Amino acid sequence: MKYLVILGDGMADCPIEELGQKTPLEYADTPKMDELAKKGTIGMVHTIPDGMKPGSDTANLSVLGYDPRKFYSGRSPLEALSIGVPMKETDIALRCNIVTLSEEEDTYEQRRILDHSSGEISTEDCTVLLDAVRKELENEEFKFYAGTSYRHCLIWDHGEVLDLVQPHDVLGQVIGDKLPSHPALREMMKKSYDILVSHPINIERKKQGLNPANSCWFWGAGTKPALFPFEEKTQKKGAMISAVDLLKGIAVGTSMKVIHVEGANGGLNTNYEGKAQAAVDVLTKDQYDFVYVHLEAPDEMGHQGSVEKKVKAIENLDARIIRPIVEGLEAAGEDFRMVILPDHPTPIALRTHTADCVPYLLYDSTDLKDNTWKYNEKEAEAAGNFVAEGHQLIDRLFEK
Repeated sequence: MKYLVILGDGMADCPIEELGQKTPLEYADTPKMDELAKKGTIGMVHTIPDGMKPGSDTANLSVLGYDPRKFYSGRSPLEALSIGVPMKETDIALRCNIVTLSEEEDTYEQRRILDHSSGEISTEDCTVLLDAVRKELENEEFKFYAGTSYRHCLIWDHGEVLDLVQPHDVLGQVIGDKLPSHPALREMMKKSYDILVSHPINIERKKQGLNPANSCWFWGAGTKPALFPFEEKTQKKGAMISAVDLLKGIAVGTSMKVIHVEGANGGLNTNYEGKAQAAVDVLTKDQYDFVYVHLEAPDEMGHQGSVEKKVKAIENLDARIIRPIVEGLEAAGEDFRMVILPDHPTPIALRTHTADCVPYLLYDSTDLKDNTWKYNEKEAEAAGNFVAEGHQLIDRLFEK
C-alpha cells in the first residue's frame, strides 16, 4: 500500500457573492476530487490547536501527525532547516520577507504594506536584493540567508523570541504600529527600505508595472526545532514535494526525503506536472511508502485577494496534480490511500489565514464507497465526520 497527502495550501474559504455564494472550492471545476469523494470519505478536521496562530507552520505539522503544541518552536526555524542554516541553541531565526511598501509618504512609519510577496518576485532577483541588504546591515549579531522568492531568513545571535506581526495579516494598513518593538530590528527594516527603494531591480520592476521589493519585514521568530523522524513515528519511508522552504524544512527536521522539482516556485504558474510525476516516481520507482505533495498557489491567490486566480489554482490542483497522480499509480498497479485537504482557510475577504476547520477527503483504492457527495466545505461539514485534533488525521490515513 502506498500513502499520500495532497495539500492545497489555504484552499478553504467562505461563500463569495460573485461566485453565487459558493466557496472557490465549491465553485471550481474539480471532477477528479469529486469522483474520489464519491468513492471515499469526506469530513472536517481542526488543524490549528486552540490558542495557536493559524499558519502553514502549525497546520502542516499537524497534518503530518506532529502535535504543534509539543513540536512547534516557530516558523522561521523550520525554514532555516530547509536552506541549511546552521543554528545554535542560542540562535533565534526570523522570517525575512522582502515586501512592497507604498513610497509616497514622508516617513517609513507612514507607509502602507501593499504586497507581502512583492508580486511573487523571482528567487534570482530577490537574492540580489537580499545581497544588497546583507552588504550594508549584516554583522556578528545578525546574519541573512537567502531562501525562495520573497521568503528569506535572519539569524539573531542570542536573540529574543518576540511577538512580531505577520505581513499578510496587515495588507493595505499603515505600518507604524505594526513594526517590531525591538530597536535593532525596527532600524534594520527602515534602513532596508533606503537600500532597496532605488535599487536598479526595483526601478526596472516599476517600469514594467510590477510591485517593487523595497523593504525587509521580520516575523515568525523561533528557536531551533526539535522534531523526530517521520519513519520512526509511522514506520513509513516518507518524501516531501513542495516549492516552499517551510515544508522542506519540516521534511528536513523529520528526516524525510526532500524532492526538488525544477520550475516549482510556489506561485500560480508552478510546475504542476513535474510535482505529479515526482510523486508517482518516488512511490513506484524509488519504493517510498509515503509522499506529501504541497501546493502553495491557492494560499498565495487568497493573500492576493483574487477570486479568479484562487479558483484557477484549485482547478490546476485537480487536473494537473491529483488526476495524473491517481492515473499514474493505477497504471503502475499500486494500491494506495490518499488524503486531500487544505492546511487552513485563507479567505479572499480577509486575505489572511483563519483557524477554522477545513474539509478533508480520504480515498482508498482498495475500499471504494458509493456516495453522492462532492468535495467542498459545505458537503464535508454535512457528512458529519469530524476530526477534532488535526495531528490524528494521519492515523486514519494509515489505518489497516
